[in-house]
This record gives sequence, C-alpha cells and structure tokens, in this order.
Amino acid sequence: MVKKNSMLYLVVFNLFLVFLGVGLVIPALPQLKIEMGFSGTVMGILVSIFAFAQLVVSPISGYMSDRFGRKKLIVFGMLLFAISEVIFGFAQTLPWFYFSRLLGGASAAFIMPSVTAFVTDLTTIEERPKAMGLVSAAISGGFIIGPGVGGALTHFGLRVPFFAAALVAFIGFIVSALILKEPEKHQEVSHKAVEKLDAKTEAFNLLKNPIFSMLFVIIFISSFGLQAFEAIYSVMATENFGFTVGQISVVITIGGIFALIFQLFIFEKLVDIMGELRLIQLTFFSSALFIAFIAFTNRPWVVVASTFVVFLSFDLFRPAVTTYLSKHAGNNQGMINGLNSTFTSVGNIVGPIVAGALFDMHHRSPYFVSALILLITGIISLKLNSKKYQAEG
Repeated sequence: MVKKNSMLYLVVFNLFLVFLGVGLVIPALPQLKIEMGFSGTVMGILVSIFAFAQLVVSPISGYMSDRFGRKKLIVFGMLLFAISEVIFGFAQTLPWFYFSRLLGGASAAFIMPSVTAFVTDLTTIEERPKAMGLVSAAISGGFIIGPGVGGALTHFGLRVPFFAAALVAFIGFIVSALILKEPEKHQEVSHKAVEKLDAKTEAFNLLKNPIFSMLFVIIFISSFGLQAFEAIYSVMATENFGFTVGQISVVITIGGIFALIFQLFIFEKLVDIMGELRLIQLTFFSSALFIAFIAFTNRPWVVVASTFVVFLSFDLFRPAVTTYLSKHAGNNQGMINGLNSTFTSVGNIVGPIVAGALFDMHHRSPYFVSALILLITGIISLKLNSKKYQAEG
C-alpha cells in the first residue's frame, strides 16, 4: 500500500511540476509580446498551436500508453516539455517560438493521458474519485503558484521563468525515470481476450459506444464554452468593469485556492452523494447561470462572486468527467484519456478565436454565447441518464 501511494503521489507531483512550469511563464508573456513586437494575433496563434499539437498527438499517445506503458510516455513527455521551454527561452525569431509551442503541446499530450491512466491503473473504482481530485488539484495548484513565482523571477530577466520551467520539468524527468514504476492495472474489466487493434480502429470502436460518443460531444461543446469564458476574462474585466491587473490576479488566485480546497477535501464527498454524472450536469447549469449574471450585471461585486462560482464549476467538472470515463474505459484507459484530451483541445482551439471575434463585435457577447452553450450542454447531458447511455457497452 505504501508503494502504491508513493507512486500515486509521485505521478501527481509530476503533473503539478508541469503546470507549475506552465504557470511560471504567464507573467512574462505580456512583456515578451512588447519586446518581440508580436501582435495580438501572433500571441493568439501561440496559444492555438499548443492546443493543436495536443489535439493531433493525444489519440496517438493514448494508444501508445495502453500498448507500451504509462511510465515511458510520462518520462518522455517531461523531457520534451523541458526542451520546449529551453527553446522558448532562447528563441529570437517567430518560427522558433512556434516550434517550441508545438513541442510543448505534444509534451502535454504525452503526459496528461498517461498520468490519468496511471492513476486509474493504481486505484479501484471506490478510490478513483479521491485520486482524480488529487490530479485536478495538482493542475490547479500549479496554475495558482506558478504565476506568483514567475512574476518574481522576471525581476532577474524576462526569459528566466522559461528556464525555471525547463528546470522543474527536467527534475520531474529525472525523478520519474529513476523512481517511477509501471503500475499493475487495477481495473474491473471483462476476461474476454483483448484484440491488438491499431490506434485508428480502436478509437473508432470506442467512439461507436454511446457512452463515449455522447460524452465526447458534450466535452467538446463544453470546452468551447469554457474557453470562450476564460480566454477573454481578463480583457472583459478590465474594459467592462475597470478591474486592474492586480485585482484580476487576486480574484483568479482566490478562486483557484477555493477550487483547490474543494478538489482536495470535498470532491470525493460530492461524488459519493450525487455521482459523477449528476455533478457534471450541476457544473454545466451553475456555470451557465453565473456566466449569465456576469453578462448582464453592471456591479463589480456580482462579477467577483460569479467568477468564484464559475471557476469552481470548471474545476469540479474536469475530475468528474475524467472519473466517469475511467469507470467505463476498461482496458482502454490510455486511449480514452487521449480522446478526452483531443475533444477538449478542439474546444480550446476554437473557443478563444470565436470569443475574440465576438468581443470585437460587442464586449459582452462572448458571455451571452458562453452561457447559452453551457446551458444547452447541460440539457444535452441529461440524456446520459437514460439506460442506453448507462450501459457498459
């Protein structure tokens, strides 16, 4: 049991290091934009390239994780992330920045599905909600701590946060390579022989299952709606309500800490009370309602209170949907998590672009659209209650 818990905490810590590295560089990006003379479009493309690479690589990495083991992909992903940050730190021309972001997105695609599948292999169905809460908390914790540390590091040089991100990822690479052990799969699965299928065929077979096809549609639509909210939030808060950068940082940080506490101490209890499916549906309806409040209100305190609820909903949705998928994935944990990452990435690519265009038309229109999309997604998700979508395939 001690060994099992040690492996679990180690792999979750690796995920924390990656998202700490992602968070570290955030404060340096506005200054980098000025230093390099990049346009807003270029900065948007840098975000989309990361998501695009993650989109392309995730199904392949998920398949490889099932076939060749979780550890190999986690170790390789950590090294690739470190290399991508070093390249970004030294880059002086736009193609090198783009190349760095491609590598970064690919590294995320190798790490995320494999870490999630690793955790699934280590845990029973009863243990999984708590474990997935830890995974989500590691991501949130990295995002919360990273920008503060990164802001301090920029005093030593604009590129220092990128090299710091590379260092923490390289530490994770070394620790994983030396200590991490491939888990014994701890899944309640059928004893039928498992055919060795190629990645394309396996993905297609999974998508024919109503449980997964419906849920992946929901994941795509919801990630689009979530990104439409998140991508434009700081700009909206500044231009619509006069928030300063410092005030926005405080709101996001406090909201992140609040969500982190829920993920660590309350998420498992929520799943026990209502189940993953009901919790997923609750996050859709609550986020739609409070995004609508932000869209219609002129009072800053309503924006702040609503932001806390929306971010909490987002941070409960992610581990809930991952736990729900893992309980139905059987021997295909890597592939399922890869497809999860793929459909999320599609929304992450399209969402910011559409939100930016809508913001140019009207400053509140991204939130009208985001609230409507999440409301529709919540209504669609109610279909998952039917017996057709409850069957285990």
